[in-house]
Amino acid sequence: MKVDSVVMKKVAGRMHPITVYLVEAFSYLEKGGNTAGVMLNADNLSREDKLIIAKEVGVSETAFVSQSEKANFAVAFFTPTEEVDFCGHATVATFWLLKHLGIVSEGRYMQETRAGVLAVDVDTTGLVTMEQTRPTWMNVYSTDVIAPLFGLSERALSKLALPIQALSTGLPDIIVPVPKGELDQVVMDEKAVMDFSRQEKVIGFHLFELNPEDDGVTAYCRNFAPAVGITEESATGSATGALACYLYKQLGWTRMSFEQGRAIGKTSRLWAELSLSEGDIAQVKVSGMAYLKGEYTVNIG
Repeated sequence: MKVDSVVMKKVAGRMHPITVYLVEAFSYLEKGGNTAGVMLNADNLSREDKLIIAKEVGVSETAFVSQSEKANFAVAFFTPTEEVDFCGHATVATFWLLKHLGIVSEGRYMQETRAGVLAVDVDTTGLVTMEQTRPTWMNVYSTDVIAPLFGLSERALSKLALPIQALSTGLPDIIVPVPKGELDQVVMDEKAVMDFSRQEKVIGFHLFELNPEDDGVTAYCRNFAPAVGITEESATGSATGALACYLYKQLGWTRMSFEQGRAIGKTSRLWAELSLSEGDIAQVKVSGMAYLKGEYTVNIG
């Protein structure tokens, strides 16, 4: 169902309409995905305006697209509670929408973000492939610290000979390997996860369980980021890049596909590919499709 698509902003005493699009990023066959708000021509909006709009739209992230002197576009990302340096699914939503509206054609574009100037490729089908920053490896955590945050036993997490580690390819997340069959049983302690995330200065937690190699999907994932207003997310592009780097370091894989959102009824598909230089990760790319869900009206001013 399409919703009227005008965001009203007071300019010189009058209400001026600005369109906000709702795009399902990392969808699969036009199902599932993670809803991102996208506002074009956001040059005249203040940071406070953007936060008000993001809170009113109420999706996990809203992207605000402006002109840039460093790149083709400047893109700012806001959750309902704060600005973040980067957002993967909102990047996919933004560039899929630009292609859908005929503002760009297939090709390579650069976006200026708080995480840096990053490349984005758009192909003829609308598939968006975004570059993320090279991985920053952070703290490793013990199972007895992490298990209680998600209603899991320490014994369950200890079954896997894989570390629990924070890392970032744009935003820091704690990557948590979970034994096969345990992921859907996770029950987050929201306050504890929120407090721990803030204490460790991470966005949230990205949990995954590996699949057999012939499954077609490398791993199923769940992402929890209550510290930035996201209880559970159906597709997380930034954490997908981080997980891909983690799996290369642990298992040597360079091409992977992930499914996320199954637990909340919005199964999404994400692809990741790493380029190497002398055995080190030189480039991180995450890809996904999208479709236009509708539009939204906010009144501010």
